Amino acid sequence: MKARRYLPFLLSAGIIILDQVSKAIIVHLVPENTVGARLLGDFLWICHVRNDAVAFSLGSGLDIWLKYLLFILVPVILMVVLSWAIVSKRLDAELSNAERWCLAGIVGGGIGNLIDRFFRSLRVVDWISTNNYGWFGMERFPTYNIADAAVVVSVILLILIILIQGRRSHD
Repeated sequence: MKARRYLPFLLSAGIIILDQVSKAIIVHLVPENTVGARLLGDFLWICHVRNDAVAFSLGSGLDIWLKYLLFILVPVILMVVLSWAIVSKRLDAELSNAERWCLAGIVGGGIGNLIDRFFRSLRVVDWISTNNYGWFGMERFPTYNIADAAVVVSVILLILIILIQGRRSHD
């Protein structure tokens, strides 16, 4: 039964592999700061940009030491804590299997982007650009990658699971 605790890390590994392979392909085939392909009309662009900050380029102007602290040290600590939570017997009463899988999705995405930060001079490869049709005042959604998408989807699913389970426990 102990091996079952580590099963969610298969999701983490899958996300890391897909993320890193897709980024390697983009780096190889699409010159930086260009659009390599436009698909589905103007909806989806396959491009190659580098982000030296976090979501929506927040923190791009920070000093280098602060970037190392906020973009490497803090995420590494968070990945360790989340990984511990996934396998911890102490959290069996608090975490469902679904929640553990969501945490594993966050870990996979976090590690995917950390790999870029370690090996690409703090610059994460982003390559998916979608048309936002003016929603929230943006013509295009900020460019992202598989790791980013995994984190966002996992967090949304985790919130939904917590809300649904919370309702059930109050019924």
